[in-house]
Amino acid sequence: MHWQIINWIAGGILALAWFSRIVEAAIGMPHVTDIARPEWDRRPATASGEPRVSIIVPARNEEEDIRKTLGQLLALDYSNYEVIAVDDRSTDRTGKIMDEVAASCGADTPVRLPRVPTLPTETDKSVCSKPLKVIHVSELPSGWLGKTHAMWTAGQKATGDWLLFTDADVLFKPDALRRAIAYAEVERADHVVLFPRMIMKRPSERMMIAFFQALFVFGHRPWKVADPRARDHMGVGAFNMVRRSVYDSVGTYRALRMEVVDDMKLGKIVKNSGFAQRNVFGEDLISLHWAKGAFGIVNNLTKNVFAVLSFQWWRTVITIIGLGFLNLGPFLGVFLAHGWARVPYAIALISLFGIYRGMSGMSAVPSYYFFLHPVSTSLFMYTLLRSMILTLWNGGIVWRGTKYPLDELRKGMV
Repeated sequence: MHWQIINWIAGGILALAWFSRIVEAAIGMPHVTDIARPEWDRRPATASGEPRVSIIVPARNEEEDIRKTLGQLLALDYSNYEVIAVDDRSTDRTGKIMDEVAASCGADTPVRLPRVPTLPTETDKSVCSKPLKVIHVSELPSGWLGKTHAMWTAGQKATGDWLLFTDADVLFKPDALRRAIAYAEVERADHVVLFPRMIMKRPSERMMIAFFQALFVFGHRPWKVADPRARDHMGVGAFNMVRRSVYDSVGTYRALRMEVVDDMKLGKIVKNSGFAQRNVFGEDLISLHWAKGAFGIVNNLTKNVFAVLSFQWWRTVITIIGLGFLNLGPFLGVFLAHGWARVPYAIALISLFGIYRGMSGMSAVPSYYFFLHPVSTSLFMYTLLRSMILTLWNGGIVWRGTKYPLDELRKGMV
């Protein structure tokens, strides 16, 4: 009898959690703008013409992707912008490739600029007259992560009214920036996040991306980001575009200098400061291949997910248990419960499948990957545990060849 009551309570919680979220998503998601639609194929409507945009691309050991990324950024269908590429202490050919692209991006020969006294960690820079600048960082000052320092350094040199922070492996279609700026000016937004199309080459990648899409809908509520009364915020490393005045107002990347999940934290401080934040879909306006296979994704996340939980072991343990209950519970309940006690678990499963079905229309992941949800959930739980154990064991994280002590990471959190 007691087990029956427990079954009904657990099933009821799961049914309510998933059903309420799919109803909320069904109502809210249509209100998230898709700037790939024809109505956004326009020029920004401002009295002074197209606002100037500085596109900032930090890169460390990205020789495989950086040439193609810069080439696409230099071919954007937008007249008033610059690209600032930062070679963050690369040990491969990344910096050399940046210089080669800079040398060929215009008729003028790149010039060598002197060292800037306020930025003692920079080496000399190659600057193309328009629109590519290259900054080489030779050493990292204490109290900074490499990526946040690279973006802050570029921000110091940016001349744009808008700053667009992106990654070195993101692919841009020519009209991506123009559409995003047009939307931002119409909406009077201060921070715009454009969700990328994920390039998936293996079934295991689709399985993990499908899980994150479901988790994304459940946990982040993108339809609430524009609501100033909601605490929901957003940031994506592939496309974080913020007004320069707002960026300065929230403290620049200096305020986030030890933040591992800097993209989301930028969104957090912008939203918490009362500025207008928007996230938008854009089909394949931007795209990226996140990692090779399921375990490639696991490895990529290992440095991040313990940071998401503020480097606290007890929060991580609670999160692992909660994720197991929320995501594995409906599958187990349908098989282990008896009679009518299976009904709430079935409602939870149908709701979860509905999320997969809805997201399949916006990505290349078929809805039948729903049946692999227990596998992807287990892998993510393993990732959380792995991230916690490795970070605590090593006394910090190792990111792109640099170790960052745990005490400094905790002190630097926003």
